[in-house]
Amino acid sequence: MYFESSVRTIAQQQWRGLSKLEALRDPRYSVFESTPIPLDVIRIYRPSSVPAFHHARFHDPAVLEWDEETVVGPDVSKRATLLELAKMTSNSYYEPNDKEWYDLGSRWNSTSPFGWEPSAAGFRGHVFVSSDNSTVVVSVKGTSVGFLIGGGPTAAQDKLNDNILFSCCCAHVGPTWKPVCPCYEGNGKCGKECLETSIADETLFYSVGLNLYNNVTYMYPNANIWLIGHSLGGSLASLIGATFGTPVVAFEAPAERMAARRLHLPSPPSTLHITHVYNTADPIPMGVCNGVASTCALAGYAMESRCHLGQRIIYDTVGKLGWSQDVRSHAIRIIIDKVLSREWKDSTGDKDSPKREVPVPVPEDDDCVDCFSWEFVEQTDELRGTGLLSGGPRLG
Repeated sequence: MYFESSVRTIAQQQWRGLSKLEALRDPRYSVFESTPIPLDVIRIYRPSSVPAFHHARFHDPAVLEWDEETVVGPDVSKRATLLELAKMTSNSYYEPNDKEWYDLGSRWNSTSPFGWEPSAAGFRGHVFVSSDNSTVVVSVKGTSVGFLIGGGPTAAQDKLNDNILFSCCCAHVGPTWKPVCPCYEGNGKCGKECLETSIADETLFYSVGLNLYNNVTYMYPNANIWLIGHSLGGSLASLIGATFGTPVVAFEAPAERMAARRLHLPSPPSTLHITHVYNTADPIPMGVCNGVASTCALAGYAMESRCHLGQRIIYDTVGKLGWSQDVRSHAIRIIIDKVLSREWKDSTGDKDSPKREVPVPVPEDDDCVDCFSWEFVEQTDELRGTGLLSGGPRLG
């Protein structure tokens, strides 16, 4: 009800000749107070054209022109925002009739599943739509594994995408591992072109997600579209949001900057429309769930990336709550029940400033480096002769 009345207020102001952004800024209306998902005006950068973007990906990204825009997005400085989006993210793992499904009440009158067909075993989640179609939230499911979520039909494809996106070189962790792509060249060297071809395979989730996003924008051409996700789903949401300049909130997501570079995504002037939310007891977004003896490696996951896109809201559950680092702190239910459902007063360091509801967002460190011990080289003549560079390796 509150969400609907807020949107109706904005619509009434637009009818009076005000733009949606002007309506949000108008102090005569309490939009920020009345909606259960507080709104914000977010600056984004979008490529001047889709053809120019794709040309820049594989030719000269320096010549790509960016259009600066302002859009209505979620206010990530509010705990209510993060809690609501986290529940929607959790729902991406379940069907609406499942007992684990969070009832979001009347705030969203339409929920459209994707990837839940009986024969489907890959990219899935839900699309949440407000009653007047003004706001669409695409929630992407993350990795399903037995000790965190319960496994399921997508587990194998989830693992493949994890190991392609977040490993240094095709999940080549040790001699007993089966690499997910043929790019390892021995002696700590990995084929750069081979990696870039492998990660762009059309059967992988990033490519599938691009098609989904295009379908959503076709169905809701005038809506504010947001992308959210947990774990792998959060990283995919970020990569898609980086591609299209769409607001993103990702929970406990593995670092995806390395994947963005391997996908040749041109870098806009800012990626602060992407917000990562995670806690310090979760080794996966912290970039420390790696090494042959790590929990991730023992389960068959090479989670070796460290550097994120955008900004990060980091809950210091280790320092403030005394938690120990444990992969079980990765579960979205833990974040909802033990972090976001409780008050978290965070200081800005200024004694005269009020306590914040959530930690201050910080951009990724400039000196963050992924896979520093690896050497990424041009392909050898032997690999060029295999056809991998033209058609791509066959994955899975």
